[in-house]
Amino acid sequence: MELIKRQKWEKLFTKRDLVFKNECREFYKNLKVSVTWKKEVAKSKVNGVDIEFDGMTLTTILEIPGNSGLCDYIKEEWESFRYSNPLEITRKFANDENILKARRIKLVEMKPFHRFLQLFVMKNLVPRFGKRDITSFMDLTYMDYLLSRRKINLPRVIIRHMEYVINVPNHEMPYGELLTRIFEAFHVPLNYKKGETQKV
Repeated sequence: MELIKRQKWEKLFTKRDLVFKNECREFYKNLKVSVTWKKEVAKSKVNGVDIEFDGMTLTTILEIPGNSGLCDYIKEEWESFRYSNPLEITRKFANDENILKARRIKLVEMKPFHRFLQLFVMKNLVPRFGKRDITSFMDLTYMDYLLSRRKINLPRVIIRHMEYVINVPNHEMPYGELLTRIFEAFHVPLNYKKGETQKV
């Protein structure tokens, strides 16, 4: 909880919302994302309502900071992260100062708290529902930022992850509860009797 407070994400991760699966499917089906080095813009349509937002719009809707911080989103090449030391991070989370080369880390190599942190990243920051027993370079970098109290620009990361999802066949739909807040902000008609509680 302290790590969440440092990033000022309390309102995002302590409030529970219903999930509207049909609207989520429609959102991702219609989603188009444009990405530049300055910002990302997401456009979609749900229940006849046009939705368009960038990182600063999400900052307002989700009530979290979004004007600075790490927004790199790179799935494979760790060296592309601008503000990380790959070898140092590997040693830290593998709990082994003798490692000579940066690499991905299995959860069984981690201390219990680091495992918890990894699960938080995979379930909340860049959600995925498949294999979770090994980290990605991106996961480790986000974990390092959380522990070292450096800012993560979560609104921009969210949009970049959405763009990744729509380009991967059969990827699960992330951010169900977050999307409910977006739908409400854009006054998308919702049938609250059909809303579901998202599994934790």
